[in-house]
Amino acid sequence: MLFITTESFQMKRLIFIVLAVFLSAILSNAQPHLSDHYAPTLIPDRIMLTLTATPDTSMAVNWRTSLAVDQGIVQLALASPAPDFQKDMMAFKSTVTPLLTDRNGANYHSAVMTGLEPNKQYAYRVGNGTFWSEWMHFKTADSKDQPLSFLYFGDAQNELKSLWSRAIRGAYSKMPDADFMLHAGDLINRANSDHEWGEWFYAGGWVYGMMPSIATPGNHEYYRDESKNRSLSKHWRPTFTLPENGPEGSEETAYYVDYQDLRIISLNSISLQISKQDSAAQVKWLKKILKENDQKWTVVMMHYPIYSSKFGRDNENLRNALQPLFEKYKVDLVLQGHDHTYGRGSNLALGNGKRTVGGPIYVVSVSGPKMYDLSLEDWMQRAASNTQLYQLIKIDGDVLNYEAYTVVGELYDAFELQKQKNGRNLFFEQAPEDAEERLEVPERFGKSYSEEDWEKYKARFEAYKAKKEKKK
Repeated sequence: MLFITTESFQMKRLIFIVLAVFLSAILSNAQPHLSDHYAPTLIPDRIMLTLTATPDTSMAVNWRTSLAVDQGIVQLALASPAPDFQKDMMAFKSTVTPLLTDRNGANYHSAVMTGLEPNKQYAYRVGNGTFWSEWMHFKTADSKDQPLSFLYFGDAQNELKSLWSRAIRGAYSKMPDADFMLHAGDLINRANSDHEWGEWFYAGGWVYGMMPSIATPGNHEYYRDESKNRSLSKHWRPTFTLPENGPEGSEETAYYVDYQDLRIISLNSISLQISKQDSAAQVKWLKKILKENDQKWTVVMMHYPIYSSKFGRDNENLRNALQPLFEKYKVDLVLQGHDHTYGRGSNLALGNGKRTVGGPIYVVSVSGPKMYDLSLEDWMQRAASNTQLYQLIKIDGDVLNYEAYTVVGELYDAFELQKQKNGRNLFFEQAPEDAEERLEVPERFGKSYSEEDWEKYKARFEAYKAKKEKKK
């Protein structure tokens, strides 16, 4: 074994470069059919802002470099129209996590910028003193209750560069001043595919470095390890720096963020389903943070839905464990994915006009191109199949506005919740009357449907339409 004792930075850099080249050669020879279209370099890439547990005074950032870059720095200053704003900078060192993927080896950097002022715009860049990113901006949350907004994406998962890109870019174009983005799981299809993570970052690009994200894992963020156990993607924690205020063992997957007058809770619905121990710990933790919650609005994000929008699915165990807590502690909105269709509704019937809501509004949505067939069950008040969507949610005092858009920018669904003094909400249906519901069966399902399948779909379709007509 060769031991190198020199402290020379240049020597260390040379060693890392040699190791990186050697590692790339090994990967290339081992898997010659794989080409690395998103290889790391000396220049920071995959820059990702994430919300912390204190978004008014801190912000987290992650990025990637080649193995040759073994240290990282964030430079930060209050943003200014003048280009010499860098005079009063703060600096934060990153922690460095090496990651060997199926295509390459890279260093992932993570830093938390602390001591920030509420409701201020900051400029920052990441690098190592020689190689830097561009300067980018972000804004901290206010310490007081102010209007806020965020984007919500269901499953991206497939064809991320070619087709999901129009969802995230369309959403950003529609609401560039949103405070943050929410990803409801299945960001990619294969948990440890560096190429797919590369496409996910290609699709969002610099938006991730300007608008912070929060994310909850989906089943496709899990893989079978050497012991055949389901494990979280090796990319998850190097990619994101999320709050660690959840139950032990669910770090950066089950957590909550208080953003002004909103508490947003991430539940790891995958471990809820596959581990009795994790399920018990999460439910106990959820009950505690809901009981102690003094925020005006509460939103839960999770991947597996309480009520399924895909035909043939039903997460009964999940619903039995969580719905009573959601209703007892007045959760307002539950944002979900997994079913590759769109469904919005509640466990109690809602008509047109205003009506007191007896529980959360549940939404299942899909932003990527993979599509399933609809369940069209009783809980659904608005549905869509074979449709890529993104959602914009705005909160201003006692009013929450929800809008769902197709990726061509058309408003497809909308409603308003008005908070009453007793914590319950009044519901106002605002779905556009001229936007006919998109209920056709996706082509790949239609081709495989038997005559019996078509009869079942027709029966569901007719019952759903009759229910809608009755409520008019």
